Amino acid sequence: MPYATLLLDLDHTLFDSDASEALAFAQALAAVGIDEPARYFPTYDAINRGLWAAVERGELPTAAIKVVRWERLVATAALDADPQVLADAFLIGMGQHGELYPGAREVLAALAARADLALGLVTNGLSEVQRARIARLELDAYFDAIVVSSEVGVAKPAPAIFDVAFAQLADPPRASAVMVGDSLTSDLRGGRAAGIATCWFNPHGKPAADRALIDHEIAALAELLALV
Repeated sequence: MPYATLLLDLDHTLFDSDASEALAFAQALAAVGIDEPARYFPTYDAINRGLWAAVERGELPTAAIKVVRWERLVATAALDADPQVLADAFLIGMGQHGELYPGAREVLAALAARADLALGLVTNGLSEVQRARIARLELDAYFDAIVVSSEVGVAKPAPAIFDVAFAQLADPPRASAVMVGDSLTSDLRGGRAAGIATCWFNPHGKPAADRALIDHEIAALAELLALV
């Protein structure tokens, strides 16, 4: 069915978070005089992914990730560095680096031009990072609602974050809404819990661990235009 409300994820859906993170990580280590970021990134990545999984399970507030991931990296890798200095430099770098995926802006512009369509951005992330990206990339021009998990105290897949988005959009019918994102565990599980349709952004053709969560699957963002 055509949808009248699209909720979109940011990281790994519209935005190249991998490139942003790699550059910000190198910048953070350089701030404390540590070279060879590639040597330490796999350890950081495992720690960070584990912490974000805890956020999705509701076991950890989003804001706690800021410093905890660096405290654990310093301890695990035996780095001679201040975790707070690393955290501060990393957050700045995450906001400064990274771009939208090719074609994403054109798709957003086409969607935003539709008077009969409401667009919401629903992202798990730290306010300092996501708001810096949104401002730098001028994304607020495309969205009628923007919800960042650390600002509202709840993260995807919890239905409450979707309730905030729908409230900002003046409570459109959920039967005509769809959540679009790359993560089965946060975006699609969250959309399903919130009672809306789901669309999996899967550009690399990954196998799905739970196809019951997926109403639509796309390999390119331009395919969204056929859903509205």
